[in-house]
Amino acid sequence: MAHAVPHVQSFFHEDTSTFTHVVYDRPGGRAAIVDPVLDFDGASGRTGTQSADEVIAFVQREQLTLDWILETHAHADHLSAAPHVKRRLGGQIAIGAPIQRVQGVFKKLFHLEEGFAADGSQFDHLFADGDTFQIGTLTATVWHVPGHTPADMAYQVGDAVFVGDTIFPPDVGTARCDFPGGDAHQLYQSVQRLLALPDDTRLFMCHDYPPTDRPPQGMCTVGQQRQRNIHVREGIDEASFVAMRQARDATLAMPRLILPSVQVNIRAGEMPPAEADGRHYLKLPINAF
Repeated sequence: MAHAVPHVQSFFHEDTSTFTHVVYDRPGGRAAIVDPVLDFDGASGRTGTQSADEVIAFVQREQLTLDWILETHAHADHLSAAPHVKRRLGGQIAIGAPIQRVQGVFKKLFHLEEGFAADGSQFDHLFADGDTFQIGTLTATVWHVPGHTPADMAYQVGDAVFVGDTIFPPDVGTARCDFPGGDAHQLYQSVQRLLALPDDTRLFMCHDYPPTDRPPQGMCTVGQQRQRNIHVREGIDEASFVAMRQARDATLAMPRLILPSVQVNIRAGEMPPAEADGRHYLKLPINAF
């Protein structure tokens, strides 16, 4: 049976090299937003919603009803704008159930308040591998694709798959696996699962770090990845991939916004509770990484 072909509109957040995608069944129909980004200046601690508001404006212009705000994982490179989107458009904020493991790790690392629940309850819905849900007339299927983190999820909607931080455009490769709970063996298996889909399946990236000779690329096909991905194209076995990934990860600096991002994203995009002076504070653990 042929897959449905959803409409997808993509937005690139240049400061964090992140793609946000709007997937919908038809103009005037139902929609989901995947991985919305909150503008954040690490030097001043200021947040902004200009980027998210561009996505919101598109949804409103197309007269779409937002059903879902989908996080592929607890991002380490940008803060989620999910709460802002929900306040403006409604919808349920969802992530994979393994977020509970990630929350447990980072609750200890950041010595979060005693009342912080590492049970995923900050999100409206937790998905398990194989779950299905509706975006209007479209049926979406949830894939657990660990490796980058233990909680990475991909969302298949018709002929489109929103792959999060599993795989990047072919000339960029794959995601790092050295965050807490990451595993290069698992990532290889997760990517192989994605690349077993038909060649013309559209894969929508969460990130691109393009060379100077091309613009950011938010989508490529399974066939293109099989033929050209510099890390996992056909013919590269698991042992070779793991050796490459581990050696490469050992040379990478921590993402610029990892410390503020994770603290916010494990709370479904909300800031930590205000302290006695009414301000919200993010912690900076010293020598933790």
